[in-house]
Amino acid sequence: MQKRLKDCRVAVVGLGLMGASLCMDLTRGGLCREVRGIARRTDTVLEAFFSGAVDLATNDLNTGVLGADIVVLATPVRTILSMLEEIGPLLWPGCLVIDMGSTKAEICAAMERLPHGIQPVGGHPMTGKETAGFSAAEPGLYQGAPWAITPLARTSQESLDLAHELVHAVGAQPILLTPQRHDRLVAAISHLPYLAAGALVHAVTNLGDQDPLVWDLAAGGFRDTSRVAASDTRMFLDILMTNREAVLDQLDAMLSHLQSLRAALADGDECELNRRLSASQARRSAWRPRTRP
Repeated sequence: MQKRLKDCRVAVVGLGLMGASLCMDLTRGGLCREVRGIARRTDTVLEAFFSGAVDLATNDLNTGVLGADIVVLATPVRTILSMLEEIGPLLWPGCLVIDMGSTKAEICAAMERLPHGIQPVGGHPMTGKETAGFSAAEPGLYQGAPWAITPLARTSQESLDLAHELVHAVGAQPILLTPQRHDRLVAAISHLPYLAAGALVHAVTNLGDQDPLVWDLAAGGFRDTSRVAASDTRMFLDILMTNREAVLDQLDAMLSHLQSLRAALADGDECELNRRLSASQARRSAWRPRTRP
Protein backbone atom coordinates (compact mmCIF):
# COMPACT_ATOMS: atom_id res chain seq x y z
CA MET A 1 0.00 0.00 0.00
CA GLN A 2 1.37 3.41 -1.00
CA LYS A 3 2.24 5.77 1.86
CA ARG A 4 0.71 9.21 2.16
CA LEU A 5 3.01 12.22 1.82
CA LYS A 6 2.98 12.93 5.56
CA ASP A 7 4.54 9.50 6.19
CA CYS A 8 7.21 9.76 3.48
CA ARG A 9 10.93 10.40 3.60
CA VAL A 10 11.59 12.80 0.72
CA ALA A 11 15.09 13.14 -0.78
CA VAL A 12 15.65 16.14 -3.04
CA VAL A 13 18.71 15.85 -5.30
CA GLY A 14 19.87 19.33 -6.29
CA LEU A 15 19.55 22.32 -3.98
CA GLY A 16 19.33 25.16 -6.45
CA LEU A 17 16.32 27.43 -6.88
CA MET A 18 13.79 24.69 -7.61
CA GLY A 19 15.00 21.93 -5.30
CA ALA A 20 15.73 24.15 -2.31
CA SER A 21 12.41 26.00 -2.65
CA LEU A 22 10.61 22.64 -2.59
CA CYS A 23 12.57 21.61 0.52
CA MET A 24 11.62 24.85 2.28
CA ASP A 25 7.94 24.29 1.61
CA LEU A 26 8.09 20.68 2.80
CA THR A 27 9.97 21.44 6.02
CA ARG A 28 8.19 24.65 7.00
CA GLY A 29 4.80 23.12 6.35
CA GLY A 30 5.64 19.84 8.09
CA LEU A 31 4.29 18.16 4.99
CA CYS A 32 6.27 14.92 5.19
CA ARG A 33 8.11 12.73 7.67
CA GLU A 34 11.62 13.84 6.70
CA VAL A 35 13.26 16.10 4.11
CA ARG A 36 16.75 15.27 2.86
CA GLY A 37 18.80 17.56 0.68
CA ILE A 38 21.58 16.30 -1.60
CA ALA A 39 24.02 18.60 -3.36
CA ARG A 40 27.55 18.38 -4.79
CA ARG A 41 28.94 21.44 -3.02
CA THR A 42 29.69 21.11 0.68
CA ASP A 43 28.91 24.78 1.33
CA THR A 44 25.43 24.31 -0.17
CA VAL A 45 24.87 21.23 1.99
CA LEU A 46 25.86 23.15 5.13
CA GLU A 47 23.78 26.19 4.22
CA ALA A 48 20.71 24.07 3.55
CA PHE A 49 21.03 22.26 6.88
CA PHE A 50 21.82 25.21 9.12
CA SER A 51 19.12 27.39 7.52
CA GLY A 52 16.54 24.74 8.35
CA ALA A 53 15.62 24.10 4.74
CA VAL A 54 16.15 20.35 5.26
CA ASP A 55 16.19 17.86 8.10
CA LEU A 56 19.27 16.09 6.78
CA ALA A 57 21.84 17.19 4.18
CA THR A 58 24.65 15.38 2.41
CA ASN A 59 26.79 15.45 -0.72
CA ASP A 60 26.74 11.64 -0.92
CA LEU A 61 24.01 10.39 -3.26
CA ASN A 62 23.96 6.88 -1.81
CA THR A 63 23.44 8.12 1.72
CA GLY A 64 20.87 10.69 0.66
CA VAL A 65 18.49 8.38 -1.19
CA LEU A 66 18.87 5.29 1.01
CA GLY A 67 15.42 4.28 2.25
CA ALA A 68 13.69 7.31 0.70
CA ASP A 69 10.03 6.96 -0.24
CA ILE A 70 10.18 9.82 -2.74
CA VAL A 71 13.24 10.98 -4.66
CA VAL A 72 12.97 14.34 -6.44
CA LEU A 73 15.58 15.07 -9.12
CA ALA A 74 16.02 18.84 -9.28
CA THR A 75 19.16 19.22 -11.36
CA PRO A 76 19.76 20.31 -14.98
CA VAL A 77 18.17 18.00 -17.55
CA ARG A 78 21.29 16.18 -18.76
CA THR A 79 22.39 15.65 -15.16
CA ILE A 80 19.00 14.05 -14.51
CA LEU A 81 19.55 11.74 -17.48
CA SER A 82 22.91 10.53 -16.20
CA MET A 83 21.65 10.32 -12.62
CA LEU A 84 18.77 8.05 -13.59
CA GLU A 85 21.34 5.48 -14.72
CA GLU A 86 23.18 5.74 -11.41
CA ILE A 87 20.33 5.95 -8.98
CA GLY A 88 18.23 2.90 -9.88
CA PRO A 89 20.18 0.25 -7.89
CA LEU A 90 20.23 2.52 -4.82
CA LEU A 91 16.46 2.79 -4.42
CA TRP A 92 14.09 0.58 -2.49
CA PRO A 93 11.16 -1.06 -4.32
CA GLY A 94 8.11 1.16 -4.45
CA CYS A 95 10.12 4.40 -4.31
CA LEU A 96 8.54 7.22 -6.29
CA VAL A 97 11.06 9.01 -8.55
CA ILE A 98 9.89 12.36 -9.88
CA ASP A 99 11.99 14.92 -11.68
CA MET A 100 11.68 18.69 -12.12
CA GLY A 101 13.37 18.95 -15.52
CA SER A 102 12.21 21.37 -18.17
CA THR A 103 11.97 18.77 -20.95
CA LYS A 104 10.26 15.44 -20.62
CA ALA A 105 10.60 13.09 -23.60
CA GLU A 106 14.24 12.06 -23.03
CA ILE A 107 13.83 11.97 -19.26
CA CYS A 108 10.75 9.74 -19.41
CA ALA A 109 12.53 7.43 -21.85
CA ALA A 110 15.40 7.14 -19.36
CA MET A 111 12.94 6.56 -16.51
CA GLU A 112 11.58 3.60 -18.44
CA ARG A 113 14.93 1.89 -17.86
CA LEU A 114 14.76 2.15 -14.06
CA PRO A 115 14.64 -1.21 -12.27
CA HIS A 116 11.32 -2.97 -11.94
CA GLY A 117 9.52 -1.87 -8.80
CA ILE A 118 10.67 1.75 -8.91
CA GLN A 119 7.79 4.11 -9.69
CA PRO A 120 8.73 6.91 -12.14
CA VAL A 121 6.77 10.09 -12.86
CA GLY A 122 8.00 12.95 -15.01
CA GLY A 123 7.36 16.43 -13.66
CA HIS A 124 7.96 20.07 -14.50
CA PRO A 125 6.80 22.96 -12.30
CA MET A 126 6.10 25.98 -14.51
CA THR A 127 7.60 28.65 -12.32
CA GLY A 128 11.00 30.05 -11.43
CA LYS A 129 13.25 33.07 -11.78
CA GLU A 130 16.20 34.04 -13.92
CA THR A 131 18.41 33.80 -10.83
CA ALA A 132 19.72 30.39 -9.76
CA GLY A 133 21.31 28.62 -6.82
CA PHE A 134 20.38 28.02 -3.20
CA SER A 135 20.47 31.73 -2.40
CA ALA A 136 17.66 32.35 -4.90
CA ALA A 137 15.33 29.79 -3.29
CA GLU A 138 12.22 30.92 -1.45
CA PRO A 139 9.23 29.31 0.24
CA GLY A 140 5.99 29.66 -1.68
CA LEU A 141 7.65 29.56 -5.09
CA TYR A 142 5.17 26.94 -6.33
CA GLN A 143 2.02 28.58 -4.97
CA GLY A 144 -0.56 28.67 -7.75
CA ALA A 145 1.89 27.40 -10.39
CA PRO A 146 0.96 24.86 -13.07
CA TRP A 147 2.99 21.67 -12.58
CA ALA A 148 3.15 19.33 -15.57
CA ILE A 149 2.92 15.64 -14.68
CA THR A 150 3.93 13.00 -17.25
CA PRO A 151 3.42 9.46 -15.92
CA LEU A 152 4.74 6.37 -17.69
CA ALA A 153 2.68 3.34 -18.67
CA ARG A 154 4.38 1.45 -15.81
CA THR A 155 3.44 4.09 -13.21
CA SER A 156 0.89 2.77 -10.73
CA GLN A 157 -2.21 4.80 -9.92
CA GLU A 158 -1.13 4.92 -6.26
CA SER A 159 2.22 6.46 -7.19
CA LEU A 160 0.56 8.94 -9.53
CA ASP A 161 -1.78 9.91 -6.70
CA LEU A 162 1.24 10.47 -4.42
CA ALA A 163 2.86 12.69 -7.05
CA HIS A 164 -0.35 14.72 -7.24
CA GLU A 165 -0.45 14.95 -3.44
CA LEU A 166 3.10 16.34 -3.39
CA VAL A 167 2.23 18.94 -6.02
CA HIS A 168 -0.96 20.01 -4.26
CA ALA A 169 0.82 20.15 -0.90
CA VAL A 170 3.11 22.97 -2.04
CA GLY A 171 0.21 24.90 -3.60
CA ALA A 172 0.77 23.99 -7.26
CA GLN A 173 -1.77 22.71 -9.79
CA PRO A 174 -0.97 19.40 -11.56
CA ILE A 175 -1.61 19.16 -15.29
CA LEU A 176 -1.45 15.68 -16.84
CA LEU A 177 0.37 15.57 -20.20
CA THR A 178 2.26 13.20 -22.44
CA PRO A 179 6.00 13.94 -22.61
CA GLN A 180 5.80 14.85 -26.30
CA ARG A 181 2.91 17.25 -25.85
CA HIS A 182 4.66 18.88 -22.91
CA ASP A 183 7.85 19.44 -24.90
CA ARG A 184 5.98 20.91 -27.86
CA LEU A 185 4.10 23.39 -25.66
CA VAL A 186 7.01 24.54 -23.50
CA ALA A 187 9.14 25.02 -26.62
CA ALA A 188 6.74 27.83 -27.53
CA ILE A 189 6.16 29.46 -24.14
CA SER A 190 9.55 28.98 -22.46
CA HIS A 191 12.38 27.91 -24.75
CA LEU A 192 11.57 30.19 -27.70
CA PRO A 193 11.32 33.31 -25.47
CA TYR A 194 14.79 32.55 -24.10
CA LEU A 195 16.28 32.45 -27.60
CA ALA A 196 14.34 35.56 -28.66
CA ALA A 197 15.59 37.44 -25.59
CA GLY A 198 19.15 36.37 -26.33
CA ALA A 199 18.86 37.56 -29.93
CA LEU A 200 17.51 40.90 -28.74
CA VAL A 201 20.43 41.37 -26.34
CA HIS A 202 22.90 40.57 -29.14
CA ALA A 203 21.23 43.08 -31.48
CA VAL A 204 21.32 45.85 -28.89
CA THR A 205 24.91 44.96 -27.97
CA ASN A 206 25.94 45.36 -31.61
CA LEU A 207 24.31 48.78 -31.68
CA GLY A 208 25.88 49.64 -28.33
CA ASP A 209 29.33 48.91 -29.73
CA GLN A 210 28.70 51.76 -32.17
CA ASP A 211 26.79 54.06 -29.81
CA PRO A 212 27.01 53.20 -26.05
CA LEU A 213 24.27 55.74 -25.24
CA VAL A 214 21.74 53.03 -26.10
CA TRP A 215 22.33 51.45 -22.67
CA ASP A 216 21.52 54.72 -20.90
CA LEU A 217 18.26 54.99 -22.84
CA ALA A 218 17.22 51.36 -22.28
CA ALA A 219 14.20 51.18 -19.97
CA GLY A 220 11.14 49.05 -19.28
CA GLY A 221 10.56 47.67 -22.76
CA PHE A 222 14.08 46.33 -23.12
CA ARG A 223 14.20 45.21 -19.48
CA ASP A 224 10.97 43.19 -19.66
CA THR A 225 11.61 41.69 -23.08
CA SER A 226 15.22 40.69 -22.36
CA ARG A 227 14.76 39.47 -18.77
CA VAL A 228 15.02 35.75 -19.44
CA ALA A 229 18.30 36.20 -21.32
CA ALA A 230 19.86 36.47 -17.83
CA SER A 231 18.82 32.87 -17.04
CA ASP A 232 21.39 30.18 -16.30
CA THR A 233 23.11 29.26 -19.58
CA ARG A 234 24.01 25.70 -18.61
CA MET A 235 20.42 24.96 -17.66
CA PHE A 236 19.11 26.26 -20.98
CA LEU A 237 21.75 24.47 -23.04
CA ASP A 238 20.47 21.21 -21.53
CA ILE A 239 16.91 22.24 -22.34
CA LEU A 240 17.63 23.22 -25.94
CA MET A 241 19.72 20.15 -26.73
CA THR A 242 17.07 17.78 -25.37
CA ASN A 243 14.17 19.52 -27.13
CA ARG A 244 15.77 20.51 -30.41
CA GLU A 245 13.05 19.51 -32.86
CA ALA A 246 10.23 21.23 -31.00
CA VAL A 247 12.31 24.39 -30.48
CA LEU A 248 13.34 24.46 -34.14
CA ASP A 249 9.68 24.23 -35.17
CA GLN A 250 8.83 27.20 -32.96
CA LEU A 251 11.83 29.18 -34.21
CA ASP A 252 10.65 28.63 -37.78
CA ALA A 253 7.15 29.78 -36.83
CA MET A 254 8.45 32.94 -35.18
CA LEU A 255 10.82 33.71 -38.05
CA SER A 256 7.87 33.43 -40.43
CA HIS A 257 5.91 35.99 -38.39
CA LEU A 258 8.93 38.31 -38.21
CA GLN A 259 9.42 38.05 -41.97
CA SER A 260 5.77 38.97 -42.53
CA LEU A 261 6.11 41.99 -40.25
CA ARG A 262 9.33 43.00 -41.97
CA ALA A 263 7.73 42.71 -45.42
CA ALA A 264 4.77 44.86 -44.37
CA LEU A 265 7.09 47.50 -42.89
CA ALA A 266 9.39 47.46 -45.92
CA ASP A 267 6.37 47.93 -48.22
CA GLY A 268 4.97 50.71 -46.05
CA ASP A 269 1.81 48.62 -45.69
CA GLU A 270 0.31 50.26 -42.62
CA CYS A 271 -2.96 48.33 -42.91
CA GLU A 272 -1.19 44.98 -42.79
CA LEU A 273 1.00 46.08 -39.88
CA ASN A 274 -2.08 47.30 -38.02
CA ARG A 275 -3.92 44.04 -38.68
CA ARG A 276 -1.10 41.86 -37.41
CA LEU A 277 -0.14 43.98 -34.43
CA SER A 278 -3.75 44.53 -33.36
CA ALA A 279 -4.35 40.78 -33.46
CA SER A 280 -1.34 40.11 -31.22
CA GLN A 281 -2.35 42.96 -28.89
CA ALA A 282 -5.85 41.52 -28.49
CA ARG A 283 -4.60 38.00 -27.87
CA ARG A 284 -2.01 39.13 -25.31
CA SER A 285 -4.52 41.38 -23.54
CA ALA A 286 -6.99 38.49 -23.24
CA TRP A 287 -4.42 36.24 -21.54
CA ARG A 288 -4.37 36.40 -17.76
CA PRO A 289 -1.02 35.18 -16.46
CA ARG A 290 -0.76 33.48 -13.09
CA THR A 291 -0.10 35.91 -10.28
CA ARG A 292 1.43 34.67 -7.07
CA PRO A 293 -0.43 35.49 -3.85
